[in-house]
Amino acid sequence: MKLYKNYFWMFVSIILLSACQTPPIIPTPPAPEQSKIEKQPVTAPTFMASTWDRLPDWSTLNLAPSWPALQQSCRVLKFKPNWQEVCDAAEQVGATNTAAQRTFYETWFTPYQVFNPDGSDQGMITGYYEPLLLGSRHKSKHFAYPIYSVPDDLLKIDLSNVYPQLKGMRLRGRLQGKKIIPYYDRAEIDADSTKLKGRELFWVENEVELFFLQIQGSGRVELEDGSRVMVGYAGQNGHPYVSIGKKLVEMGELKLEEASMQGIKNWADKNPDRLTALLDQNPSYVFFRELPSTLSGPLGAMGVPLTNEYSLAVDPNTVPLGLPVFLATTQPNSAKPLNRLMYAQDTGGAIKGGVRADFFWGFGKLAGARAGSMKQSGRMWVLFPSGVEPVLN
Repeated sequence: MKLYKNYFWMFVSIILLSACQTPPIIPTPPAPEQSKIEKQPVTAPTFMASTWDRLPDWSTLNLAPSWPALQQSCRVLKFKPNWQEVCDAAEQVGATNTAAQRTFYETWFTPYQVFNPDGSDQGMITGYYEPLLLGSRHKSKHFAYPIYSVPDDLLKIDLSNVYPQLKGMRLRGRLQGKKIIPYYDRAEIDADSTKLKGRELFWVENEVELFFLQIQGSGRVELEDGSRVMVGYAGQNGHPYVSIGKKLVEMGELKLEEASMQGIKNWADKNPDRLTALLDQNPSYVFFRELPSTLSGPLGAMGVPLTNEYSLAVDPNTVPLGLPVFLATTQPNSAKPLNRLMYAQDTGGAIKGGVRADFFWGFGKLAGARAGSMKQSGRMWVLFPSGVEPVLN
């Protein structure tokens, strides 16, 4: 969802070059010496065919709780090649018949284990959730921090039609005269409220809670009359995500084990005069939209509602969205096994790489406590339709 700022001018150059009638001539680099080739590190395959018995607890796992997530994925995948028959077959299986569901998966899918470029099969599994904020549709002294919708002047340029190698990468910026320049970063937005005037959806009471709403990507706002509204991710300013927890550790303000969501909130309570300066070290800024109250959950990157504890945020450059993912990890802040069949239905600015995922815990304080303390090691298997090569959508 997000582009690193140091790619920005490269993309602008591509746009300018593509405007020429004659394509630029790119010189062919000289072939590397054989000795240098031999010294190059070997990149491991992203996926490797596996077997069902390698998935921990597969034969005894209760699959029924993940079935609603499959149904959500099929709302999108059934229109893609190789998926119509799979989704049709799923409709014939009972929602609570876990034995039939296991047979369904073993018949229609093949598990592929995910590997990192260095050949390792372990990666970081974190958690996220849907927070509740107190707010209003009108600014006041009590509700002073705005939740913004997508600005009118935010440009999103997809270059993949001209340069297929840039698939999934989008340029975000704004016009200044005839030039495209980076969009405002967090510090610029926070320092001048006139930049996004008129784009306020709601006003909330707590600055750090608003910051974490942007990290989570969705949430609910309880208004003054007690009613609640849902807000979901609508866009981002194009700047890279920077972890303020890591910044606090580097500054000597927190120990590594204290740099959780709750640890950061505790620091913010004790240092209100330093909070804005800290938050501004993360230049990424997320914009929202109000969602229909009838949704069963927040919308993920697939455009379907997430399923509590059975939806994952992944790096779509590695794991195709919508697919089943078998996750083998441990409970938050624990060594107790957490082996579960989930679905890749969301993305995140900090979720990059092969074996890397964000576990969606749902809504509320308990979900927040679990998400905030989850930083576990884990392994992943992606289930591809049988006979289909493991490639991206």
